[in-house]
Amino acid sequence: MIDNFSDAQVVRKAVVATEAGVVASQHKRAAEVGAAVLAAGGDAVDAAVATSFALGVVEPWMSGCAAGGAMVLWRADERRAQVVNFNMRSPRELKPEDYPLTGDGRSSDLFPWKAVVDDRNVQGATAVAVPGVIAGMALAHERYGRRDWRELVTPAVRLAQEGLLVDWYSGLITASNAKGLAQDPDAAAMFLDEGTWPILGGWTAVTERHLDQRKLAGTLQQIAEGGPKAFYEGPIARALVRDVRAKGGCLSEADLAAYQAEWNEPLTVDYRGGQVHATPGLTGGPTYAQALAQLEKEFEPAGRGPDARAYQAIARTLDAAFRTRLSDMGDHESPKSPPCTTHFSVVDRHGNMCAVTQTLLSIFGSRVVSPSTGLLLNNGVMWFDPEPGRANSLAPNKRVLANYCPVVGVGEDRRVFAIGASGGRKILGAVMQLSSFTLDHGMDLEQAFHQPRIDVSGGGQITADRTLPQDVLKALGEIMPTSVVRRTVFPYAFACPAGVMRAGGRNMGCTEIMSPWGDAVAG
Repeated sequence: MIDNFSDAQVVRKAVVATEAGVVASQHKRAAEVGAAVLAAGGDAVDAAVATSFALGVVEPWMSGCAAGGAMVLWRADERRAQVVNFNMRSPRELKPEDYPLTGDGRSSDLFPWKAVVDDRNVQGATAVAVPGVIAGMALAHERYGRRDWRELVTPAVRLAQEGLLVDWYSGLITASNAKGLAQDPDAAAMFLDEGTWPILGGWTAVTERHLDQRKLAGTLQQIAEGGPKAFYEGPIARALVRDVRAKGGCLSEADLAAYQAEWNEPLTVDYRGGQVHATPGLTGGPTYAQALAQLEKEFEPAGRGPDARAYQAIARTLDAAFRTRLSDMGDHESPKSPPCTTHFSVVDRHGNMCAVTQTLLSIFGSRVVSPSTGLLLNNGVMWFDPEPGRANSLAPNKRVLANYCPVVGVGEDRRVFAIGASGGRKILGAVMQLSSFTLDHGMDLEQAFHQPRIDVSGGGQITADRTLPQDVLKALGEIMPTSVVRRTVFPYAFACPAGVMRAGGRNMGCTEIMSPWGDAVAG
């Protein structure tokens, strides 16, 4: 493979341990919002709520009020992990016959399902599922929150009133999706110049431009003042449903009013004298757990860094786990899909942690904006296989099967970490390797995040970081076809993780080193 990047360029992110709490997020401004909550005495859950809402403003194409996802919590005083599941559901009025197959070809987006007429399951209001992120945040806050709900949502209101400051990276993201956004007048008005071009600042001069997110600010203000129910019942719900149905979708007020997030017991894996806690059920957790359990059987760590044997073992276990997932769970996401999710991790000064992954599914979701609320809407219906009679087939009022995999790990040495990632099917391998680097090789967070990774996510092939030693690359090639690529800002070949760690009473955080917006902030 030939690329145009300088071989002399080295990218690093510094990790500094602190007695304060830390938020690690894919956008620094959202991390700053969460860190301010921690500095004011808030719990990790308080910071998670504030960060979640802020991310919906500053990284709107990844998540927001119309998203779904999951949170893994660690309560230091209880030495206990818990899970909040706030995944999306299909609308109650959804009719599978409204998504007829074309008879040839495959879907135009993440999943290689059989193609649906007009991509009705991929783009547009017909792809919108029932969102759960606000219910999930509310459920966690009800049990562990210490700060007032309004206080936690208000920073996002202010960010939306200001509008996202666009730069080269937001322009890159928008340009790669401009064709789809242009098909919805309201999405085009929010994200595109003249309905066609990505909104950009200056090239050589400093010319600040901001997205117009004033409608979103008004919606967030109502949620701040009225609490979580203000989204699922009342004026916001009515306006959102009216907009979706006007554009051809079937979301109803009954869908929103009936939605409930759930407390779940974590899927716990005993590993190397410690434990790792993951999300159960229709998530990436079971596949992650299978891979990690098999990795412990595959090899015994030697030394402080992963060698060729370690990478071979990682590749074999991920390959076996994905074979199980793709055959039994109905997940057939393309391994080449771009990151379209956001993850953040939080630790407070007492050691309580949250690992939170939330998503619109595709980048920019359904590429539809609700004009009354300013919300960019999800395309969660695409998670279902449109072909009838399969494990994950389209059906009304059904919870989706997702890839996200937030985890909390406790090592034999008592170090505790919370990590997760965005990046579709690549999430599992990234989270599993970061767990292994920490638990098998004793790495701290900075070492683990800078350690080169591989991706094995189905298809019988390995994608390897070109900075891996030649003996490792040769060893990988001996067990599976291997392509060598560079770690870049877009697309992310090895997912986009974010994590925090507590060791010896001090905290630290780190995000994917190539993420230009991602950062860890102490508070």
